[in-house]
Amino acid sequence: MSKVSVHTEFLDINWKLIGLISEIDRFDASWKAIERREGQSLKELKSIATVRSVGASTRIEGSKLTDEEVDILLKNMDISKLQERDEQEVVGYYEALDVIDENFEEIPVTENGLKNLHNLLLKYSEKDRWHRGDYKQHSNAVEANMPDGTTQIIFQTTAPGFPTEDAMRELITWHDADKDTHPLVKCALFCYDFVSIHPFQDGNGRLSRLLATLLLRKYGYKWIRYVSFEHEIESQKNEYYRVLRTCQSQRPGEDITPWVMFFLTSLKNVQESLMLKLETHGVQQAISQRERHLLTIIEANPGIKTSDMAKKLGVSSATVKRMLDSLLSAKLIERHGIGPGSYYTLL
Repeated sequence: MSKVSVHTEFLDINWKLIGLISEIDRFDASWKAIERREGQSLKELKSIATVRSVGASTRIEGSKLTDEEVDILLKNMDISKLQERDEQEVVGYYEALDVIDENFEEIPVTENGLKNLHNLLLKYSEKDRWHRGDYKQHSNAVEANMPDGTTQIIFQTTAPGFPTEDAMRELITWHDADKDTHPLVKCALFCYDFVSIHPFQDGNGRLSRLLATLLLRKYGYKWIRYVSFEHEIESQKNEYYRVLRTCQSQRPGEDITPWVMFFLTSLKNVQESLMLKLETHGVQQAISQRERHLLTIIEANPGIKTSDMAKKLGVSSATVKRMLDSLLSAKLIERHGIGPGSYYTLL
């Protein structure tokens, strides 16, 4: 195959890349029929995906809130009481994601359009009041929080001032002018270049993931609203940073094939997850509302013990055990371990 120039980077057009794009587009071609058939199921999946997306994208940047805590916060939202930084970031991300979901066609891929999204993303964050909606004034190298509590620089970013302004203008111009690059590759490259420039003082990682959803919706990939791309990224956080660092080390003029492959593989993974959820939904319809609630609890709380399930459901441990046996028989969950230390996960 061949290596081609796309914007300021290079991409290796190989059979694996072409195969991934074909698989994603083949699924997309069948989506209209799936959407008509699974209307009610998709409403439930969208609600779950939203919570997972908000929770995952903010946790990647250091938030400590679990999906369950995010769900409770969003259901009982009182913007006058958002004192904690994690809560402010969660609500900001939720509102930005909601605006994209409802108005993606009207949101322009322009510098002002991105600045408006950044302003919305950090709307409730007091510490970010001074810079939200404006390009950065100070250098902001990308750092990752390591398991031992230290931070490590992942890569240097574009310098503030004219270099950032020029880079963003060039990125937008390329996006508007390039009619040849496949939309999935354009989306991957736009997000990569955006996070490499890191045009805002803070919130760039979160905004890059929101931009992935925005661009995919604009390019016609409607199914993305029913999955959590952010959750997939969170589950591969170390690989996410490793691939970014690998490509960034060659900047400028880098080969971004590893990043594009990572991005497309992640999309393929969430597609497969979506189909699996839809396939099991028919089985779930045959179980009780309380059992469906238990499935949601298990999904949102990995490793949760039977006694804690009982507390959340407000029933006895014996009742939970009977429900778990029923769900095991229906092949909706899997048991790990034996005795008091055992736990369950969704199949």
